[in-house]
Amino acid sequence: MNPDTARPRLAWYGDDFTGATDTLATTAQAGLRSLLFLGVPSAAHLERAGPLDAVGIAGAARAMGPAEMATELEPVGRFFARLGAPVVHYKCCSTFDSAPHVGSIGEAVRCLRPHLPTAWVPIVGGQPNIGRYCCFSQLFAAAGTGGEVHRIDRHPTMSRHPVTPMGEADLRRHLAAQGLPRVLGLHYPSYQTAPAQQDALLQQLLADAPDAVLFDIASPADLAAVGRLLWHQALQAPLLAVGPSGVEQALAAHWAETADAHPAASAPLRPPRPAQGPVFVFAGSLSPRTGEQVAAAHSFERLSLDVRDLLSDPAAARHRCQSVLAALAAGQHVLLHTDAQARHGDLDPHAVANATGELVAAIVNACAQTGRPLQRIGIAGGDTSSLAVQKLGLWGLACEGVLAPGVTLSRARSDQPALDGLELMLKGGQMGPVDLFERLLRGLA
Repeated sequence: MNPDTARPRLAWYGDDFTGATDTLATTAQAGLRSLLFLGVPSAAHLERAGPLDAVGIAGAARAMGPAEMATELEPVGRFFARLGAPVVHYKCCSTFDSAPHVGSIGEAVRCLRPHLPTAWVPIVGGQPNIGRYCCFSQLFAAAGTGGEVHRIDRHPTMSRHPVTPMGEADLRRHLAAQGLPRVLGLHYPSYQTAPAQQDALLQQLLADAPDAVLFDIASPADLAAVGRLLWHQALQAPLLAVGPSGVEQALAAHWAETADAHPAASAPLRPPRPAQGPVFVFAGSLSPRTGEQVAAAHSFERLSLDVRDLLSDPAAARHRCQSVLAALAAGQHVLLHTDAQARHGDLDPHAVANATGELVAAIVNACAQTGRPLQRIGIAGGDTSSLAVQKLGLWGLACEGVLAPGVTLSRARSDQPALDGLELMLKGGQMGPVDLFERLLRGLA
């Protein structure tokens, strides 16, 4: 391993690709030299990455059962142990949607903790820049960017999530059902007290030997206080932290205010530039927000896809793929989206995500093989994003810019020359403003 990369400031594992890229953007915005690997990196890829302050691994644990999670996270834990970062972050979705049988956060802690000399587990409960707030351990989330804020168990989308519906707003109770029975809360009014009193409150909680301590984040003003508590503890002994990108935002807020500030080693992020050449977007999410974004994508030729046909009729799938390729070859921007009106609730979600991921990869690879490689693509949908990127054979992503809070434009690293440098937007279903796909085309510069 390159000695310059032997001890970065922090390392993270994203339980899906879209969330992992949000953390990538957060660390890059903080001035940290950052790279997101698409799996545990080889020694050769680590060497090619160069010196790094923040090292990420994009995974898919959010969609896995406990046994599959253990297989996924065991090599990750060994790699992070060798890396030696003071803070290792298990990055879960900002809505904490998970369950004992799929994407269990408790199982993730059980798998990773033995690899790290961590005495306790902090959980950061909010991320205000995307409308996620934790108050007295209760989680609240906005319905789409700038939308009305709901308690998570009354959220119009997350309370009805098809795989992991959120029926409990108290994250202590939610996580207790996943194998963390004693989660104690440090509540946001304590951040208004003197630092010494905050330290004493935390030590009082730790003296009770909890499974984890949940930190409220009720507003951006809370971030620096939480970051100070985490970083001072991490300098004493490495920490395994859990939560959304609020973990990195808290650390960055503390570093920016104190002598612990990390000098900006990377160039400042610039607003994304307009796309060069035709842009391909696949929208596999059925969330209402993604539906609004599809409807507002007036610069694209919009083609619908019935996933039932994709699974049962290979000829129909090939025909749709050829339609996309023909439009791209003609210089048109193409948005291929799943048909929200078609009923496919009885289909296996993993089979759907796998099939759509294969379709996206086939389209991107076909363009590369014809000598007209795409320069920029977008994928909406967590599981589809993860599987499509895996099938493309990329090994890393660097942050190119931010299109909206929670939506990152990344630059791919690949051993295939035609795909190395591909600009890639991955987004969760609820993320981004209505004009997001138009932003992907025109940039923000």
